[in-house]
Amino acid sequence: MKTFDDIDMRILRELQQDAGVSLETLGERVGLSRNACWRRVRALEDSGAVKGRVALLDPTAVGLSLMVFMQIRTQSHDPDWQQRFSRAVQAIPGILSVYRMTGDLDYLIRARVSDMAGYDDLYQQLIHHVPIADVSASFVMEEIKDSTALPI
Repeated sequence: MKTFDDIDMRILRELQQDAGVSLETLGERVGLSRNACWRRVRALEDSGAVKGRVALLDPTAVGLSLMVFMQIRTQSHDPDWQQRFSRAVQAIPGILSVYRMTGDLDYLIRARVSDMAGYDDLYQQLIHHVPIADVSASFVMEEIKDSTALPI
């Protein structure tokens, strides 16, 4: 793990808030010249601390207003099933996040769909690719906090 100094940390916090900020503005905010700031940002990208820069979209504006969490239980834990499952969830566009879990469930999936019909389509795609013992879904009624910023 790379260690970051105070300026690196300030740059990372700023980029988490607005990755499209100009180098001039970013430099002013962290107390560096444009060129020095550019070198720091490049070093943070090269080190892997900055994985990419993206635009955050409003899900409702693009027709994906329903967020669903799917709890998956499987009867198979062999490497072949895991590889097939991994390929399947990577290929389904509505699936945003997949986590292998401890405890009673095996996987937790976070997905965005247009509506219940969109969820059913996603569900059908998933079970078409891999056998699943049990799927339980919970639908988000209200998003109280949803952040992409890490607490650094």
